[in-house]
Amino acid sequence: MGFYFLRMSLLQALNHLRNLNKKPSKLAIQMHRAMVFQSLFLLQLLLLFFLTTATATAKRLHTIPRLSPIGPRVWLDHPDQILGESVREDLETFFYNQTLDHFNYRPESYDTFLQRYLINSKYWGGANACAPILVYLGAEAPIDEDLDVIGFLVDTAAEFSSLLVYVEHRYYGKSIPFGSREEALKNASTLGYFNSAQAIADYAAIIIHIKKTLQAKDSPVIVIGGSYGGMLASWFRLKYPHIALGALASSAPVLYFDDITPQYGYYALVSKDFRGASETCYQTIRKSWEEIDEVASKPDGLSILSKKFKTCNPLTDASELRNHLDSMYANAAQYNKPPTYPVNKVCGGIDGGGFGDDLLGRVFGGLVAYKGNRSCYVNEPTNQSETSAGWRWQSIRLILQRFASNIIFSNGLRDPYSSGGVLENISDTVVAVKTVNGSHCLDILFAKETDPEWLVAQRKTEIKIIKEWINKYYADLSRF
Repeated sequence: MGFYFLRMSLLQALNHLRNLNKKPSKLAIQMHRAMVFQSLFLLQLLLLFFLTTATATAKRLHTIPRLSPIGPRVWLDHPDQILGESVREDLETFFYNQTLDHFNYRPESYDTFLQRYLINSKYWGGANACAPILVYLGAEAPIDEDLDVIGFLVDTAAEFSSLLVYVEHRYYGKSIPFGSREEALKNASTLGYFNSAQAIADYAAIIIHIKKTLQAKDSPVIVIGGSYGGMLASWFRLKYPHIALGALASSAPVLYFDDITPQYGYYALVSKDFRGASETCYQTIRKSWEEIDEVASKPDGLSILSKKFKTCNPLTDASELRNHLDSMYANAAQYNKPPTYPVNKVCGGIDGGGFGDDLLGRVFGGLVAYKGNRSCYVNEPTNQSETSAGWRWQSIRLILQRFASNIIFSNGLRDPYSSGGVLENISDTVVAVKTVNGSHCLDILFAKETDPEWLVAQRKTEIKIIKEWINKYYADLSRF
């Protein structure tokens, strides 16, 4: 399907160019030029899609944790860590009749589906005051997962007198086209509408609808997203600058592509995080890979490893164990945030020696420290979630842009994905806000009394920049 679109876009652009040679009217020339630009822009995006598809396989994306602002629920088992449950009562749920295909004109393109969004108007100063609208762009999960932990919007709402909007990404949660998830994920024909370009067009349509419904034409919009959602926020500002005044893109690895970012940049930072926590822990992990392979090569080696690591099912290959540990270390580094600091927790288990002084016994100690006491640890039986199914498709459908204005790229340098983030200012209005100790999307989570000063300062910097955007917008609005 992708090559079909690529070919048709190219033919469309060439036809428009050919038509310009037939001495058309001035209006026709303007229309043709607009259509040529649109076709070539779509062509550019499609080419980027295919370039990304080709290069993604060269990276170990199947083992790197997905681009989630939340992280594994292993650290959210305690109610006191879920800070946003009370804000749900201020939310009102709506459904927008969304267009299936924003870019083509075939009969099926006009099909629609219901897309969920939620609004919190508790703090809004109102349309008459042109009070701002903060829009959180949902990513590769049902929007429900983010409502309890993404606190930046609520924490700043009173200060900005802002309307808060949360929009669910198509193909997730209750925003499923084609009537059901089974139909939506059925084949390439239905999956073809499941990409980032369509998603940000969805957000544009909903924002326009909300502003029209609330008669808030002059209210400035700031889009906010974390991780993949942060990438969407930056792309949204690039593609729809007339709709969004600015974007806060938290932990958005927009440069994580071959020939831009070093191929093993992610794992280099994982290693750095563990080495910074404990040199002996790092060395134990480094030596353990060879030890696992050596034990597995013995006649009863897989049985020994299965018992050693209390696997839920007997190992059929050493790669099951290696991949599980690899994923654990990567997740711990990516979400190494206060107060749990999972890298320190894993290293405490490895260095503690509670399960024997042998190399693999210490590694198992790290696994227990990370997950807590369980009956089994590796290859647990799991049901594939809609996120895991969807993310595999989405991760090869990303757009890379390199020009913009009014975008904050925020990163924590302990986050391995920061290796693909924007870490230096690109211009006066495309700025990088980074912290040495920060982890993945930490700045847009709910503020807590225990937050370290550097995190508080990072959020203050982001708020100051957004205020400057809004104040300049108000000044331009009154002048013109």
